[in-house]
Amino acid sequence: MKHRKRKQIEMVTRCPECRSEHLIMDGVHGELVCQNCGLVVTEKHIDQGPEWRSFDTEQNEKLARTGAPMTYTIHDKGLTTLIGRENRDSHGKSIPTKNRAQFYRMRKIQQRTRIKDAGERNLATALAELNRMSGVMGMPKVVRETAAMIYRKAMKRNLIRGRSINGVAAAALYAACRQCNVPRTLDEIASISRVDKKEIGRTYRFIIKELKLRLTPTAPEDYIPRFCSELKLSNDVQIKANEILRQAAEKELTSGRGPVGVAAAAIYIAATMCNEERTQKQVADAAGVTEVTIRNRYKEMIRKLGLKIDAKNKKRSPAQGSGGWSNQKNNEVLKTSG
Repeated sequence: MKHRKRKQIEMVTRCPECRSEHLIMDGVHGELVCQNCGLVVTEKHIDQGPEWRSFDTEQNEKLARTGAPMTYTIHDKGLTTLIGRENRDSHGKSIPTKNRAQFYRMRKIQQRTRIKDAGERNLATALAELNRMSGVMGMPKVVRETAAMIYRKAMKRNLIRGRSINGVAAAALYAACRQCNVPRTLDEIASISRVDKKEIGRTYRFIIKELKLRLTPTAPEDYIPRFCSELKLSNDVQIKANEILRQAAEKELTSGRGPVGVAAAAIYIAATMCNEERTQKQVADAAGVTEVTIRNRYKEMIRKLGLKIDAKNKKRSPAQGSGGWSNQKNNEVLKTSG
């Protein structure tokens, strides 16, 4: 009877007095209070947190009695124990020399028993490759977890058979970037992977088709903050580039064109209009596209959007590229000398 009554108290979601659902928990007094009428709905709640307090990370690690949270980026989800290599016990004291050989054998046996069969060995190799690529690219934790989950689903559906582990891992990471709205190009994934771009793209298309992943195409606006940060441009350039892309989308200039090239051209135009000029080569290197692509998108946007560039900036025409100023000065010197 007492257990049933406690279960009813925990499931209270509405105030019995005013029937309001705006209930707040007072953690200091352990009371559930109605925000509208002030009625104390329940009291004497049990604090589920730790009974100790910490004021820095080092103190927190010393007092905590639990391990790391569960994660999909480890083949056993981080639920198994691990014998460390520090040769110290739980109190931080050094293990005697006569017992170190025994701990070495236990550590080796424990590492072997963590992987039961070939499937787990495959998963451990793939997740290690995923962690390596994510670390090189500086991916956030949510992307790593999503990529590991996509790989686990592909393995469960037996989609790995006949394909390389590195190729499927790279394709899963690319799909996770698309799913989490962390835009990365296929060239960036291929540059850090151990397989080529063609195999990653083929495996990626196969995975999203078989797993029925609904991924929206990337927009040029998604690349603006990262490219501007690499080029060390101000916030005004970002705002101007987004405005140019919005106008280009209304004129349907972004459809059927690569989002990276369109974003790079918009940044080039915005930087020129805001007097923070960058050469086409600098923008092309930051975006990972060619200067020809930027020039083509640049000419098209200038012509169809009717954008006006200052006379000072027009001297460097798109056809001249990064060497426009030097060519113009050389011509003037030749004329003067003649």
